[in-house]
Amino acid sequence: MQIVSGGVSDVGRVRTNNEDCFRIVAPLQLFVLSDGMGGEAHGEIASEVAVETVVKHCLGGPDNHAIPLLGEPRPGLSSHTKRLASAVLLANKKIFESAEANPEQRGMGATLTAAWIHGSKLSLAHVGDSRAYLLRGGVLQQLTSDHSLVAEQVRRGILTLAEAEESQMQSVLIRALGAQQEVEVDAEEHVLFTRDILMLCSDGLTRMVTEPEIAGTLQAESDPDRAAEKLIALANEYGGADNVTVIVVRLGSVPKGWFSWLRRGARTKNAGNNGSSGGK
Repeated sequence: MQIVSGGVSDVGRVRTNNEDCFRIVAPLQLFVLSDGMGGEAHGEIASEVAVETVVKHCLGGPDNHAIPLLGEPRPGLSSHTKRLASAVLLANKKIFESAEANPEQRGMGATLTAAWIHGSKLSLAHVGDSRAYLLRGGVLQQLTSDHSLVAEQVRRGILTLAEAEESQMQSVLIRALGAQQEVEVDAEEHVLFTRDILMLCSDGLTRMVTEPEIAGTLQAESDPDRAAEKLIALANEYGGADNVTVIVVRLGSVPKGWFSWLRRGARTKNAGNNGSSGGK
């Protein structure tokens, strides 16, 4: 399976600083996105700590016993998924301890959505309201569940989806990195197929752009970087009320034949960004 990816982050039209952060580690096919909270530089600190901690914890490999796993055992999950969930727990610990040690950082936190592709399997780990989507056969599916107050009210039947979209409480999270000493991490696995498109994004996109518009843009634009840029342009066109970050990952079959090596080499060069962060 051939994987081509790209990502873009933008401050938006209202905020003065970008508290989003992301990394694409192409050699590992690891994709990490975080939306910081706390204002001023504190949100930026939280999101950067979250992303860099996850990347570092995963770089040693899923089966590296020299880097022990955090949290309760997760039977039935692959070593990649267990390592990813452990990395998110470690990120929570580091953000919480940093805020405890530095009074000016009190109240900072972050969302975290991370995807790790190994073979035809996708490992996901998630806390907060940044999202992962899968576009397959023209149908866009949200893979993650928002850990927000309004999302929980929708799940319980207290609010309708329409009421949730109009709620002034959309930014209130019930789960985030750094808010508590311990955090529950959603971890799951999915099987991927050729022509699938995976997208990770901060809520600066999903609060401004509808899912049909997201699906249409991902289908219309084959280049991951340009697809991310167009989605961000839409969010800004509609007001750009928040920082917005988008990672797009396209999966295709590996071409065969000598000519395909030239094409694959060109794409690899274009997709060779193995570390990017928003707001830098």
